[in-house]
Amino acid sequence: MIASCLCYLLLPAARLFRALSDAFFTCRKNALLAKSSSTQVEGSFAMAPRGPDQEECEGLLQQWREEGSSQVLSTLSEGPLVDKGLAQSSLALLMDNPGEQDAVSEDKWSSRQLSDLQAAENLEEPFPEVLGDEPLPEVEGPVWTAVPMQTGPQYADCAALPMGALAAEQWEEDPAVVAWSIAPEPMPQEEALIWPFEGLGQLQPPPMEIPYHEILWREWEDFSTQPDAQGLEAGDGPQFQFTLMSYNILAQDLMQQSSELYLHCHPDILNWNYRFANLMQEFQHWDPDILCLQEVQEDHYWEQLEPSLRMMGFTCFYKRRTGCKTDGCAVCYKPTRFRLLCASPVEYFRPGLELLNRDNVGLVLLLQPLVPEGLGQVSVAPLCVANTHVLYNPRRGDVKLAQMAILLAEVDKVARLSDGSHCPIVLCGDLNSVPDSPLYNFIRDGELQYHGMPAWKVSGQEDFSHQLYQRKLQAPLWPSSLGITDCCQYITFCHPKRSERLQYSRDFLMRFRFCDVACQRPVGLVLMEGVTDTKPERPAGWAESVLEEDTLEPEPVLPRTVGTIQHCLHLTSVYTHFLPQHGRPEVTTMPLGLGTTVDYIFFSAESCENRNRTDRRLCQDGTLKLLGRLSLLSEEILWAANGLPNPFCSSDHLCLLASFGMQVIAP
Repeated sequence: MIASCLCYLLLPAARLFRALSDAFFTCRKNALLAKSSSTQVEGSFAMAPRGPDQEECEGLLQQWREEGSSQVLSTLSEGPLVDKGLAQSSLALLMDNPGEQDAVSEDKWSSRQLSDLQAAENLEEPFPEVLGDEPLPEVEGPVWTAVPMQTGPQYADCAALPMGALAAEQWEEDPAVVAWSIAPEPMPQEEALIWPFEGLGQLQPPPMEIPYHEILWREWEDFSTQPDAQGLEAGDGPQFQFTLMSYNILAQDLMQQSSELYLHCHPDILNWNYRFANLMQEFQHWDPDILCLQEVQEDHYWEQLEPSLRMMGFTCFYKRRTGCKTDGCAVCYKPTRFRLLCASPVEYFRPGLELLNRDNVGLVLLLQPLVPEGLGQVSVAPLCVANTHVLYNPRRGDVKLAQMAILLAEVDKVARLSDGSHCPIVLCGDLNSVPDSPLYNFIRDGELQYHGMPAWKVSGQEDFSHQLYQRKLQAPLWPSSLGITDCCQYITFCHPKRSERLQYSRDFLMRFRFCDVACQRPVGLVLMEGVTDTKPERPAGWAESVLEEDTLEPEPVLPRTVGTIQHCLHLTSVYTHFLPQHGRPEVTTMPLGLGTTVDYIFFSAESCENRNRTDRRLCQDGTLKLLGRLSLLSEEILWAANGLPNPFCSSDHLCLLASFGMQVIAP
């Protein structure tokens, strides 16, 4: 009886041992197969079963029997709990099919091995309770995860979708990106929100909201405590302070027309509802007083952007591009800070001029700052704000210069004061030109010698010097019929008005009855007896011409220079276009993964006598003072966020933000 029981126990134990041996041989052969690159080895292992031969199994069983059943029983009774559980699980598995043959197929062995492994994994979970509830050691180091953007209740219908492509993964701890998205302590499983994405696993958002500027690693650079060119700090005297944002928000139509530029983006973050919610969150977070937008799609503006911005306290002006284009520029301001004096839309398209046959536009506003009543009877000069989106085509620098000349002429007209000077000016937008390009230097320095310059070189976007044919700029750049001088002014502002106006009496005007022009019979005059059939006779002593030479207005003469254009607005850039802490240039956009700067905020501030262009705060009194700016990023940092757009920045451009101070003048 005892022998039969031992045999009954030994048979499943032998099968267990054979299964373990089979798993060992299988792993060994798979390892050899992985290491070997020979075709013969791959073929031989491909034809061999995963388990050992029947003779090998019988030999192992016979060896086990010779060692004695007592050792096996002691092992089963005195071994660790893990071994007991594994043995019992394997015995139970093998006893389910006691009549199974020894020679099994490859599929049988694979399923049996998998069952043993699953049984072992299932037995590992309750063991810490038995062994003293020792928790498993936690992995040290920060865990990086994408952070969702929260939206306000008024934008609940456009809730931001999370980005499943940025699932939690380990990153190197780079100081430049440490502040991106270190995940806080996870929420309990029953409270955590799960965001499913098709084919991309799941992402659990952290419970606390991380500030937007910390996610994008952008810092605010404060210049308000630094002395200006006169040695005075910005806060010494009363100032009217305001913030201005310039942002190319990427029109949805243009994005869909150039979808090949956004293949690196998950489709969910390119959805307009997701992008709109992110854009509104940026506007709410930075809360600028003036907002200048480019690539604003018309239907999105009237249906979503304008109503939402109006709820945020903005008054908006919009100018759509001419032709069949669906986007345009918008300038929004807070009526609690400014009062509108005038608004001038600018169209660059001119029928019949090949140089100006593009549909780009601009918008110029003249705003009067509103001073708080507590400051008494004080005044602030008006502020001229210009916003534009210049032609993109890198080969047509001549068109870019002509468009900029039209905008500067309009700014000169709007910002000109009664004494001939100009009020403070802020010119911003997407100029599609890189720093230190001829177009950039023209805006900053006020002069450009363009004659003979290759057209592609004006913007500096691409190098076409290798091409055989190159369009070159000829003088004059635009015809006189445009009505703009080479100083970027309208012709009517080039000639001073007459100090005295002629006074005409009735007797003087009656003398025109018998002048030469009045005595000439008009061509085609109908002959009427007694009315038009007679010719008036000039009285004796009346001169044939009564017009004196000094009464004639001189014909306007358009001053033209040979190959040079100028302007007198004295503009300089808010940004220096270089990050000294990273040793890298600033970028505002990343087309095809290449970072570059094409967006700018220029403001009227003359440099001091040393002409030091590196310090943009050295300016004269009475003009705008730069009090702070939102730092830009380098190309490497944007690459860490998967370029642009990404789940946090819903445009292919970065927003530009600056704070200014205007001098308050006492009566």
